[in-house]
Amino acid sequence: MSTATASLPRRPADRAVIWAVLALSAAGVLAVYSAVSFLAETKSGGDTEAFLFRHVVRVGLALGVAGALSLVNYRWLARLSKLALIGALALLVAVQILGVVTNGAQRWLELGPISFQPSDLAKVALILHVAVLLARKQDYIGDLQRGFVPLLVWIAPTVLLIGMEDLSTAAVLAATMGAMLFVGRVRLVHMAVVALVGAVLAVGFLASSPQRAARLEAWTGLELFASNDAIAIDSQDENYQADQARIAIAMGGLTGVGPGKSVQRDFLPAPYNDFILAIIAEEYGLIGALVVLFVFVWILGRGFLRVARGAPDPLGLFLATGLTTAVVLGGFVNAMVTCGLLPVTGLPMPFVSYGGTSMLATGAMVGILLNVSRHASPSS
Repeated sequence: MSTATASLPRRPADRAVIWAVLALSAAGVLAVYSAVSFLAETKSGGDTEAFLFRHVVRVGLALGVAGALSLVNYRWLARLSKLALIGALALLVAVQILGVVTNGAQRWLELGPISFQPSDLAKVALILHVAVLLARKQDYIGDLQRGFVPLLVWIAPTVLLIGMEDLSTAAVLAATMGAMLFVGRVRLVHMAVVALVGAVLAVGFLASSPQRAARLEAWTGLELFASNDAIAIDSQDENYQADQARIAIAMGGLTGVGPGKSVQRDFLPAPYNDFILAIIAEEYGLIGALVVLFVFVWILGRGFLRVARGAPDPLGLFLATGLTTAVVLGGFVNAMVTCGLLPVTGLPMPFVSYGGTSMLATGAMVGILLNVSRHASPSS
């Protein structure tokens, strides 16, 4: 790193991104407060405020993480990327052995009273380390052995370990890696071969799980895998979820039924998480849902056109590209599932859905993105 680059003055973090994140968080608090009422009645005797308080605390922690990391030079964080990724991979292996099964998937680790998803930590660590490797290898990035294979050594096991139990998160992470590799000038033929192998493995993961197979069959309306009772039952469940989400959107119309007046929250499974946008669409209408999606588009534009393009070095460019892609793509995938454009995935909407580890991981990604923006060139 040159002295000139290292001594670039820090400027205020990108305010547009900050306001966008605050807007999503506020929308999430309002939607979660309405959506958790049925859950509260069944689990805590109707104490909706307890669930709301828990969500607000998690949002506050995520914003705190974002604020703290926005002050930590991203080049310093990059020095820890390899160690962080090794630790994350160890946790991903541990979850396969010691993980807790929830809703048919073994994604959680428990440490005393604390439970978390290692996949969320691995996502942040992989983006950091791949950005470091891309920045180091720009002079020979087109070389298969020296440039691409060392990247694949870290990307492949991380995505595969996550995909064993969480195919949707693995797919979003793989797409994020694709965006980073493309910007990093990796040869398209190398990326195409890996994408083809990844598609074959994804089909294998789908076929190995009745629940995953059911989601795809429910979405397509076709019998794609060998018929069995487990897939048939799960397909009915997945159709039910998708149908209830579409009903919520239809009931909302253009302007919605009003805050706190959702009916479908009593019928939608996990309306506070996977289908939070359906609750927003029902209560605030198509206008409210489009405003939420526009905020993600705004983050995408600022992250790519302002932060990434104005980054003072290749590391900042690759980090901004990966972090922006991961956050925005997570929001878009959640929205597409709600609208029936993708199979049901269980992926939360960043800063909007009720969540724990995912909320903190998203806060970390936004914080690093904001730190890159503090070093962006004034002309960007």
